[in-house]
Amino acid sequence: MSIRISVLVSGGGSNLQALIDAQQAGLLGNGKIVQVISSRADAYALKRAAINGIPSIVIDKNRFPKDADRNAAILSALQSASTDMVVLAGYMSVLSPSVVGAYRNRIVNVHPALIPKYCGMGMCGQHVHRAVLAAQEKESGATVHIVDEGVDTGRILSQERVPVMPGDTVETLAARVLEVEHKILPAAVGQLASEIERIK
Repeated sequence: MSIRISVLVSGGGSNLQALIDAQQAGLLGNGKIVQVISSRADAYALKRAAINGIPSIVIDKNRFPKDADRNAAILSALQSASTDMVVLAGYMSVLSPSVVGAYRNRIVNVHPALIPKYCGMGMCGQHVHRAVLAAQEKESGATVHIVDEGVDTGRILSQERVPVMPGDTVETLAARVLEVEHKILPAAVGQLASEIERIK
């Protein structure tokens, strides 16, 4: 029996593509992407989903201005797709305790830094890389972790370091970290899918 995965996105969807590629290569184990949920109607990730025949839905602030209504719509979409596992792949919002509680230990997120450094509320996207460079860190990296009611506070599943190079810009550091994200996210998703299958 496959573990049904819903992927939440907000932007270009390169991590979604890494998951799709891993699935096609048989590297997600029994994990199967069954749905993509986007917080933005213009997210390129939606085109990636369409190209690969994956159903998608937009649940954004235009349709659901209130956080509670938006999270209720997300939970309904997850349940309608018989979701077993949720992956946040560049999803730029915080899920409510109701969603987290419904999928306890079955939601993973990829974060572009070495948690517990450079994480928490407001530390996302380029803000992370800018802070790393401002602090003159010698290394950065990416972390895949379980999502709990905090922000970037759940159990770490996987982490990989990358060097910060002399002359790095936000863009060059982001690109180096993203390469690592594309590697460790599918591996962690495959691992968690196997864990979920054993207890299902």
